[in-house]
Amino acid sequence: MTNEKTNPHKPEVDLEDMVASSDTGARKPLGAPGKLLVGIAAAWSLFQLWIASPLPFLFRFGVFNATEARSIHLAFAMFLAFMAYPALKRSPRDRIPIQDWVLALVGAFCAAYLFLFYAELAERPGSPILQDVIVGVVGIVVLLEATRRALGPPLAIVASLFIIYSLFGPYMPGILAHRGVSLYGLINHQWLSTQGVFGIALGVSTSFVFLFVLFGALLDKAGAGNYFIKVAFSLLGHYKGGPAKAAVVASGMTGLISGSSIANTVTTGTFTIPMMKRVGFSAEKAGAVEVSSSVNGQIMPPVMGAAAFLMVEYVGISYVEVIKHAFLPALISYIALIYIVHLEALKADLKGLPSSNPVRPFLNKVIGFLTGLILLMALSFAVYYGLGWLKPVLGDATPWVVAVVLAVVYVGLLKLGSFYPELELDDPTSQVVTLPQTRPTVMVGLHYILPVIVLVWCLMVERLSPGLSAFWATVFMIFIMVTQRPITAFFRGRSRLAADIKEGFLDLWDGLVAGARNMIGIGIATATAGIVVGAVSQTGVGLVLADVVEILAMGNLMLILLLTAVLSLILGMGLPTTANYIVVSALMAPVIVLLGQQNGLIVPLIAVHLFVFYFGIMADVTPPVGLASFAAAAVSGGDPLRTGFQAFYYSLRTAALPFLFIFNTDLLLIDVGWLQGVVIFIISTIAMLIFAAGTQGYFLVRNRWYESVLLLLVAFTLFRPGYWMDRIHDPYESIPPAEFAQALVAVDDGSQLRVQISGEDAFGDSMTTYILVPVPRGDTAEERMERLGMELWVEGDEATVDLVEFGSLAADLGFDFDQQIIEVMAPVDRWAKEWMWIPGFLVFGLVVLLQRRRRQQQPSTAHAA
Repeated sequence: MTNEKTNPHKPEVDLEDMVASSDTGARKPLGAPGKLLVGIAAAWSLFQLWIASPLPFLFRFGVFNATEARSIHLAFAMFLAFMAYPALKRSPRDRIPIQDWVLALVGAFCAAYLFLFYAELAERPGSPILQDVIVGVVGIVVLLEATRRALGPPLAIVASLFIIYSLFGPYMPGILAHRGVSLYGLINHQWLSTQGVFGIALGVSTSFVFLFVLFGALLDKAGAGNYFIKVAFSLLGHYKGGPAKAAVVASGMTGLISGSSIANTVTTGTFTIPMMKRVGFSAEKAGAVEVSSSVNGQIMPPVMGAAAFLMVEYVGISYVEVIKHAFLPALISYIALIYIVHLEALKADLKGLPSSNPVRPFLNKVIGFLTGLILLMALSFAVYYGLGWLKPVLGDATPWVVAVVLAVVYVGLLKLGSFYPELELDDPTSQVVTLPQTRPTVMVGLHYILPVIVLVWCLMVERLSPGLSAFWATVFMIFIMVTQRPITAFFRGRSRLAADIKEGFLDLWDGLVAGARNMIGIGIATATAGIVVGAVSQTGVGLVLADVVEILAMGNLMLILLLTAVLSLILGMGLPTTANYIVVSALMAPVIVLLGQQNGLIVPLIAVHLFVFYFGIMADVTPPVGLASFAAAAVSGGDPLRTGFQAFYYSLRTAALPFLFIFNTDLLLIDVGWLQGVVIFIISTIAMLIFAAGTQGYFLVRNRWYESVLLLLVAFTLFRPGYWMDRIHDPYESIPPAEFAQALVAVDDGSQLRVQISGEDAFGDSMTTYILVPVPRGDTAEERMERLGMELWVEGDEATVDLVEFGSLAADLGFDFDQQIIEVMAPVDRWAKEWMWIPGFLVFGLVVLLQRRRRQQQPSTAHAA
């Protein structure tokens, strides 16, 4: 236990300022300007709810196309950015200077220009007049200033560099040079089209991200944030290092609905970090645990810091597919972090906080857990199949019946919660902290889970769009906020109907304002990151980056991935999650795709995007810019750099995962059945726990160096069994290019040929790359070649592409006239790679035996530590 001296006042002020300056804006003006600020913020939320709802189409009023909606969205964000964010640290916080009013109005006009002059601009596509260019130039300059205020200098500097690069291309040195872009061409591309500022990123912010951020803000204002923290502490607080385990779970649950790792760190950290220090964690380790779990919240579906919605657009797959692929790595990363915390507690022999739960036999606990699980599964089964049966019967009345049933369940849960004491917000710095009892804590807030269930149901079962799903979940959340106080008060026998309803509407108002203020930074970030995306498409700088990486990596595949990871980490420093993903996916994802194919690594695009996203997110942890580490250090009183390095050490598992799933896409549940998926989840979780034990230097007792090496080797084997199997038996056999057609017949249906080709790229430069060719149906070689849509010219052992049919499978794969086929590799029958798990587990068993023997020879684990 530690005796800590805290100053409860100063850190709180610093923290509020830190979160405000990074998320909601540090300015709180008084009087009429203050009312205008919150009024416009609430109006923005209501506008977003309006365009997401079916109402504009029912009333045939207020219908906006995608470009108009983006324009209005950015106008709100620009206006609020200059009202809410001061220009400098010494700028006034209680009033808005006249120059900020001017910038707010000019910025809003420039952003709304596409909406206000939409018809005129549509008549002159690609031919901007002087007025358009002036508005575009002013708009970009004001947008960069808004970015500097709301997000700090990094993103503004990056965007400025790309604008300079676009304009001064002919004067750039060596391979960086390009033909350059005129000012008129730049403004047309960046401001007047949907290729730059008003591109896909801002579209996703307008259509999806706002509603999810608003949903999270409303959920938090309703009391769900406090509920998640209390549940986590009641379940885990009494175990070894319990507060740290509870911090991981609480941050994970908060991260589900939060789009900011800094806000997540501070929201849960103000409660969890002092509790961790109380049971013996140092200030730096307590802060590092909170940072690691909060940053992990950004890779956890369904929101993933808004990156999930961007991936839908950039990768071109459905939202459900994105969630499926991203879920397993995020989950095992969280499980591993809980285990790392457990190992830290074992090393230092830390205890948990005293439990308030009545003592129950272990068997009773197991029976209770299994009973609850079976009931939950039975309920899910009944709802899923019951609704499937009712829909044809009820027809158009189904939504109304479901709404009534939801309302009845909601009222029933409030009635159930009224039998238990209300949740209170504890002071974590008080001398005595009592853990809440689990059963009353869980029961009193079950109704908070209903909107989340509605959201997941709409997304996963009804397959509605993310925007419409978030809209219905938010509507239900609004209903809960307005009604939970009066209904709860009625059940508790202390009803003040008018006052309770008024408080509910005040909570709703605060939630609408908070949601909009949380979105200012994201709206500005997506617009400014659009400048980077626009510059990439206009100048071809992505190919330049690929050339640079290729030169530095000297064709080595592992070096290519390492350099891409480091560049993603550098590009992500100081950027919020959303802008972070846009920048790294625009610049670095094509590098892996292009160079990977040229070096024989052909992976699904979602794996590449998750790879660069994970390393972009790691920038929030990594010193010297790790913003979340600074936020945690402000709470813990620890050193920010030491906190950052410790958090990076804890996050090694998150850094290892992308390298594993880029080579073994089974981890992303790609082309995997449900039974195989369960096996992969179990094995991957075990592998990640073994990896954590290896990197932390502790398993049953403190590791010897060779035991750590063996544990890491075992983890690698479990994650990538194919690596060792490839060494034992080559997965492909080489076939002469002239026998390409015969190879299509020789292999099984549904398999793929791996073909290396050489030719010219779109720019006329020579290139060598690999193509995976799915084997088409057909009884003969000729039939299969015809279905492929390609003809070859064969001379001796050589084969050249002689014809590729337009729109054929071959054309889609990238085959083109006059390409030479260098090598054809056909898959061969061999043992399943999973057999390599057996020697891996045998080596693991050896380490267990060694450590058990050593533990038995020592008086206690604590003494060993």
